Amino acid sequence: MRSRDHKPDFPQLALRASKHWLSQKLICKARPVLPEIFCTPKTESMPVPTSSSTDSSFDGQLTDAIAAEANRLGLDLPAAALPGLAAYASRLWAWNERLNLTRHTDAGRFVARDVADAAALCPHLAAGERLLDVGTGGGVPGVLLAVLRPDLAVELSDSVGKRAKAVAAIVQEIGLSLPVHDQPAQQVVAEAAAAGRPFDTLVVRAVAPLAKLLSWFEPLAEAYGRMLVIKGPRWEAEKAEARHRGLLKQLAARRIASWPLPESDGDSVLLEVSRRERGP
Repeated sequence: MRSRDHKPDFPQLALRASKHWLSQKLICKARPVLPEIFCTPKTESMPVPTSSSTDSSFDGQLTDAIAAEANRLGLDLPAAALPGLAAYASRLWAWNERLNLTRHTDAGRFVARDVADAAALCPHLAAGERLLDVGTGGGVPGVLLAVLRPDLAVELSDSVGKRAKAVAAIVQEIGLSLPVHDQPAQQVVAEAAAAGRPFDTLVVRAVAPLAKLLSWFEPLAEAYGRMLVIKGPRWEAEKAEARHRGLLKQLAARRIASWPLPESDGDSVLLEVSRRERGP
């Protein structure tokens, strides 16, 4: 990773961030309609899907379908990753019958939307980076990054307990060892910094408008390296709103990649959000 002259005091930073997070948690109790990243709902036990839809023949057919779709789209995926992608998709779809985790429930949409997004991140990640997938939902892009890039140290977070439990089960069922945090991402980031193991990169997809996202993490600006945010065609308007609200005074947000957005005339873009260099 890039060396940085400014090295924050992570334990004190995490303490301040934790106090801020606790104050926000109290606000959540008083105001029930708030971004889910701040509020952790109560969890309930869920039935585990049966394995009828995940037998080896189905996974084999799905592997071939994923390979064909990736080839059609021009995605250069590692051959060794294809069975893992198929295993993840089959388990995700099985769990999706009981809990709404994804709308991409066929090989075409899975590859064009989910795999393509994860693949677009890969060239911008250094070997061994510590990543946190913020608001992972059904595991995208975090689980896919772990399959495509086994060298990465990926962790997942989702403040919705049911989703976190489902993703933890999926990860276990496909043989991956990824920490899954059923708590707000801000708390995960603060605790990692306090422990002296800050995340190099936060990856974010389909969580919130850019201004809201940056405001949520503003107290933790020095507790992680950077943020990679996948956005759609409205990214420029979202960036303008964030700038208007003064959220980009200490941060720089630049587009570092773009790729076609299926069923749209626009593109998906990858924004890198990082701290501005400090003057001498």
